[in-house]
Amino acid sequence: MPLALEIEICAALAQAFTNAASLPDMVASADHLLGSRWRWVRLLVKRFAAANPSATRPRYRDAYQFLAKDGAVRRALYRHPGEIHLAHTIPSPPRMRPVPAAQPWNLPTLETLGDLAQWFWLSPEQLDWFAGLNRFSKNGSEELQHYRYRLEPKSHGGLRLIEIPKPRLRKLQRQILHYILDLIPAHPAAHGFVKGRGILSFAQPHAAKPIVLRLDLQDFFPSIYGPRVQTLFRTFGYPENVADSLGGICTNIVPSHIWNTTPEGTTLDAKVAAKALYRSSHLPQGAPTSPALANLCAYRLDCRLTGLAKAAGAVYTRYADDLAFSGDASFARGVDRFATHVAAIAAEEGFSVNHRKTRIMRLGVRQHLAGLTVNEKPNIRRDTFDELKAILTNCLRHGPATQNRENHPDFRAHLEGRVSFVASIHPAKGLKLQSLLRQIQWADTPRPAAPSPP
Repeated sequence: MPLALEIEICAALAQAFTNAASLPDMVASADHLLGSRWRWVRLLVKRFAAANPSATRPRYRDAYQFLAKDGAVRRALYRHPGEIHLAHTIPSPPRMRPVPAAQPWNLPTLETLGDLAQWFWLSPEQLDWFAGLNRFSKNGSEELQHYRYRLEPKSHGGLRLIEIPKPRLRKLQRQILHYILDLIPAHPAAHGFVKGRGILSFAQPHAAKPIVLRLDLQDFFPSIYGPRVQTLFRTFGYPENVADSLGGICTNIVPSHIWNTTPEGTTLDAKVAAKALYRSSHLPQGAPTSPALANLCAYRLDCRLTGLAKAAGAVYTRYADDLAFSGDASFARGVDRFATHVAAIAAEEGFSVNHRKTRIMRLGVRQHLAGLTVNEKPNIRRDTFDELKAILTNCLRHGPATQNRENHPDFRAHLEGRVSFVASIHPAKGLKLQSLLRQIQWADTPRPAAPSPP
């Protein structure tokens, strides 16, 4: 029995199994390939389905490895020498195969790399250039990279890397965001970066509760790796090569030279840890697609934590990497054990809890979530309001330039944003701050000129 025939049949069956939408489709495709109906094929399909219970389309390499390890093709060729052969060629290109929950989303049909390139208005070479970010980012010159980088020290030590996509890549990411990701509903517990939800809706369910538990997910965006994002696109129904290209456009590997210059005071341990974290393909903090993809990758986490909270008589919401739980006196009695369960579930779902930021807040202390106090109702923290009011007053008395201590490039827009945030939470306090803001003379700190188009 020639080994080449076994390899050829396994390759064809692997392609057929990854393209098929159901068990009957797998059997029909296999029968078509082999030109006959074989009982061993039906048993093989059942074993393959049992080994891949998820509705997500499996990868071709995983299907091939299963077939090679299973040995059914090899045994059939020995038992029926000369009878088994490929009657037809390898199946046609794969079709969209969304999981049942994704079928109503009406996502764009992109079944080949040619379809994807045409959807982006790119040539195949250009698509490969943008989707193959991992190849060019490792050692290429700055001109060959698709991101600009900014390192920032974290308040509790460590480094945060902001990865800003260049205009052409950002345009592709925005297209994915608006025409694919925005069509997919986020979990009801997710409130960050979701249209119609925000900090206020995140904090509101926890107002006036006897106890509030807050946990923080460590390195939220970079801990979501490229293969996980590619699997997500396969879940939406996209064939493997299309899903990999979409995932490649939305993820990044940080080149090693970025770590040659770090902020003053950075320890060697912090530098080594950051370099290890960002050297794998991950969601970049700064790309327009990352927040929506992070919410979708955390969907199972939200489902499990919602169920855990319900079983404990608590309420759960999430704003990006902030997890919040609240409940009554019975929940308070077991809150320490509950926090341990949350950390365990997060670890199982590929996230880790930053235990230094875990807070258990009872009614006797200030309960705060995402900058809002929730002891009675969601409200602006008094020190936040007083600080902003003092800055506006000093701008009015001494000029805005004297208060821009952090050297914001557009200090006026920065203050307008902070005042708008206060007004969205507490309209009465917002009106007071807006009145001060309108009286400031901005002649000495004009807005920066808009950059000229390339």
